[in-house]
This record gives sequence, structure tokens and C-alpha cells, in this order.
Amino acid sequence: MFFNALGERISRASYREMVAAAKNRRELIAAQFSRRDMLKMGLITSAGFLVPMGGLSSRARSRVPVAGQAASPAVRSFIEALPILPIGQPVPSLNPVPTVQPNTAAGEARTRPHQALTIFPPRDFFLITQRALQVSMSPDLPTQTVWGFDDNNGNATSPGPTFANTYNRANLFRQVNKLPPASQNGGFGIPEISTHLHNAHAPSESDGFPCDFFPAGQFYDQHHPNVLAGILSTNPGTGDINEALSTLWYHDHRVDFTSQNTYKGLVGFYLLFNQFDTGSEATGFHLPSFPQFDIPMAFADKVFDDSGNLAFDLFSLDGILGDTFLINGKVQPFLQVEPRRYRFRWLDTGPSRFYEFYLTDLNNPSSVNSYWHIANDGNLLPKPVQVQSVRLGVAERCDVIIDFSQFAGKTIYLENRLEQLDGRGPTGNILPAGSGNLLLQFQVSGTPVPDGSANPANQRFYSLPSTNVPPRVTRTFHFDRLNGQWSINGQFMDCNNIRFTIQQNSVENWILTNLTGDWQHPIHIHLEEHQILSRNDAPPPLVEKSRKDVTRLQHNERVKLFFRFRDWLGRYPLHCHNVVHEDHAMMLRWEVVPSGADTNRTP
Repeated sequence: MFFNALGERISRASYREMVAAAKNRRELIAAQFSRRDMLKMGLITSAGFLVPMGGLSSRARSRVPVAGQAASPAVRSFIEALPILPIGQPVPSLNPVPTVQPNTAAGEARTRPHQALTIFPPRDFFLITQRALQVSMSPDLPTQTVWGFDDNNGNATSPGPTFANTYNRANLFRQVNKLPPASQNGGFGIPEISTHLHNAHAPSESDGFPCDFFPAGQFYDQHHPNVLAGILSTNPGTGDINEALSTLWYHDHRVDFTSQNTYKGLVGFYLLFNQFDTGSEATGFHLPSFPQFDIPMAFADKVFDDSGNLAFDLFSLDGILGDTFLINGKVQPFLQVEPRRYRFRWLDTGPSRFYEFYLTDLNNPSSVNSYWHIANDGNLLPKPVQVQSVRLGVAERCDVIIDFSQFAGKTIYLENRLEQLDGRGPTGNILPAGSGNLLLQFQVSGTPVPDGSANPANQRFYSLPSTNVPPRVTRTFHFDRLNGQWSINGQFMDCNNIRFTIQQNSVENWILTNLTGDWQHPIHIHLEEHQILSRNDAPPPLVEKSRKDVTRLQHNERVKLFFRFRDWLGRYPLHCHNVVHEDHAMMLRWEVVPSGADTNRTP
């Protein structure tokens, strides 16, 4: 029997046609054509559909692209343990020594001086090499060639090592590009990189701006002050503890090719601890101890060709949906846990799938299994919220507390029950227990153990900063489709076009609008976090009463945000984090300036 990626039964002839068409499309992708190139070549219509050309697609006009995609080879589930990503280690020093001005003579690709290198001198140095790796995702698949991160201390992984950092301890990351040439890229990905530390309160030159990419053979020094927002402005010398971050992640951000490079493995976690969120359940907020009971998990869905090799299809026009699910680089793993509380940091790496996570007991599918939502994106909520599920769009994160003492001796599954048929976004339907995607198997020990963490029902974290401040300007952004690409206010991304400027140390309100019923967009804004003031003029749900860096813009929705811009100057982007939408070309450039910023309300 033969199946497409939706699990529908198809004929042998249809299957062969799908496989041949996918091979032909991959050859175009391997030639490093972007979606914009394909539009110019006439391979994609102005309406955004793949032309019905023989040998490219048997279902070029399908509104459900994955219906014309052959299923990946079958793999077994829950036969390998969840990988616990290693903790990245610093090096004693860097040669050449980091400098404020770009060291172009030594091969540095940076073009702008560091804003804060002398104000917050780095105490830790990391030498990170981005290179090709051979990994096993499943014993039922061949070894895969992916791209990953090597900390030059024995940790070379994809996803990359987890970097555990402390507030008020600055560091410097030297990113070295040793990716193979395009002729050895395995069919997709471009060996030019710009690494973004997602959600960092970072100076522009160290933010990983999409147009700051550089080729193999060069390096780029990124300085991370690891300081609280407002330290140079609204809360001089200390910053605002209520804006403390916890769960960040890093990923490639090369303009036009973010989707390919991240799909190929260039992602990883970056954690921040402080005097309250300490990493030890014996101190501070008494959250489960890192790393034994505090585990980051990166979710991804992939497509494999008929030979079992990782495949990328740029012709999935609204976004790419995989039919094989990985966590930390392994297909549907298991995790052995003790009957106590654990903290999990869940990250949706995309490229285009949304998730809604439930705890499922297959022996009692009607049971309601609650857990605690404690953080939204990088930030602890004011207090934990007990939930039955959590929904994540691409690039959103949540920290949760699961108390496995209620499941002692049982096998429980983390299940995605959110129906999604294409890259446009979820349908909104929640599938019955056991009918969704079983992503992770929890094998819960039956032996009681001590638990030094606090009961979430009794916890309180930070307060939300006040939003009762008049904005200097209110800006409106329309996210829409134009000539087969995704646009913001009717324009496409242009690295040289500064769409608007923001005055340093000012407050702004932004209104995000999605006037179509066709797509959903997880919108990410760099540099500063925001608070959601309203969704369609109504207050946001309780778990969104937080500080965020990604906001899901749902069908026919108008979302109002509050921002306070502080500390750093320079260029930053705003974009959709469905990375296929981002690459084609739902992104814009804005800048923070000392004074004289514009008041362009529809940039």
C-alpha cells in the first residue's frame, strides 16, 4: 500500500509520480534558487501556486500541498531515549583577541563596532564552529548529513549545545563558518550564516540581523551583555528584574534562506538564570533543578524522501509540514522520569507547524491530565496557571511543570492534538485523545523519590511592568499576501530599506492585523519584548498576560501590543516566524535612533 503525507491511501502510479516530481523540485532547490527566483523564472504563478508543469507536481493547484507529497518512510516510535543536549563549554581565550572595531584583517565579517564591549566586558568566551555533522535520527533511517554547532570542547551536536548563562555575566561568542560548499550541502541550505539569539536584549551588531550573513572561511564576534532591560535607561545600573528572561534559543537567520538553514539543524537553546530563577530547587523560586529535572526540548517535523534522506520542499507554498516528528533531533523518543516534578522548556522550531500539547493516557483516553504553565516565550508568568494543554506557534516557547507523582508506574504520552493540514496554520480542530501525534513517551517510575521543588499552586514570580504609559506613536502593520509572496503593509523585505525609525527610550503601541481567513502568522519582533494589550479589542487569555517576543496573529485578528525601547541603537527586523513566510518575504527592517525618529503610522 502507498500513502501520501496526510496518511491517505493512494495508487502506485500516484506514488511514483509524487516521488519523481519531488526529486525534480529538489534539484531546483539544490541549485539555490530562492522563491523570488522561481517567481521570476515562471515556476510559480502570481497567485502563489506551483505551475501545473509536467514533472514538477501532480497536484500543483492543491490547497493542501502535503496531499501531493509522498509519505516519508515508516519509522518505529519510542525505541530511543530523548537526547539531553550537552551544556556548551567556554574556551580560556580567543585568538585573535576580540576588539571593539571589526577585525576585518583577521577575517571577521562584522561591519559595525560593539556598542557595549567595554561597558560590560565579557567574562566567558565561546568558540562556536558551524559545520556539517553525521547524525542518526532513527535506527530505521540512514545516517543524515545535517548542520550543527561545535563548541570546540567535545560537544558537536544538532540541535546545538545548550548554553547556560547567568545575568550580569557577559560573554562573547565567536561564530566560525566552516559549512561545506553548496555542492556538498545535501540538496538544500546555503553556507552563509547569521546567528540570531532569539529574545535576547542584545545590541544590534550582535543580534544576528538577517542581512549580516557571511560565507565559509570567516568569523563573527557576538557580544551578549546578559543584562536586564533598562540598565542604561529606565533602571540605570541594575535593569528591571521584572523583565528577566529564562528560555532563549539561537538559530540561523540568513535572509531568504532561514527556513532551509534552520530545517537543516542550525538551532539550539540559550538559558539565563538569576538570583530567583537559580537553576537549583534549593534556592530562589525553588523550580526543579537544572539540568537533571529541567530539560529543554526542541520540536521539529521533517520530510524524508523515498530513500530515507532528509528532504526540503520549497514548493510547499504556504509552509512546510513534515509527517515525521523529532524532539532534540530524535524521532519520537521516550524519556524515563521519576514520580516527582519536572520543568520542561518546549520550543517549536518549525518550520510551519503549530502544536497543542496534551498529556495522554492511552489506557484511559477520557482522563483529564493537568499540568502547570509557568512561562510564555522567555518569561516566567506572574504566577503558574494550571492547564490541560498549551498551544505554540513557530518560535514560541513555554516552560511547564509536570508532576509525575500522579502517574507513578504508568506510561504517559505527550500528544499534539491540533489539526493542521497545510502551512497556512491550524484548522482549530482539536483531535480526540490518541488520534493526534504522539510525540514523546514518558516512562514513569513507580518508586517514590524526594522532591525539593515548590508546589506551583503556591508560587509567585515577577510582576508585569506597567503599560499605563502614553505611546509616542501607534503603528499599524497589515500582514497579507501579494503576488504569491507574503507582505507587510504591501511591501516585501529589502535589506536596504529602513521602513521606520524608533526613538530610543520611548514607548510605542503596535497594532498587528491579519485581514485574511487563510493564514496564521507567528509574528516576532527583535530587541524588546512586548505585552499584548488586546486581541480584537478583548483582553488576552490568562497565559498571554505576560511579556512575549512572538505573538500568534490568527485569522481575521487585530492585536495591540505595548513596547518600551531602551538601551541599544541600530537595525532590527520584524517578521513572521513561519520561516517559509519569512523568507518570501514577510519581514521588514526598522531602526532605533537617539532622537528625531519618525511617526510613520503605517510603515
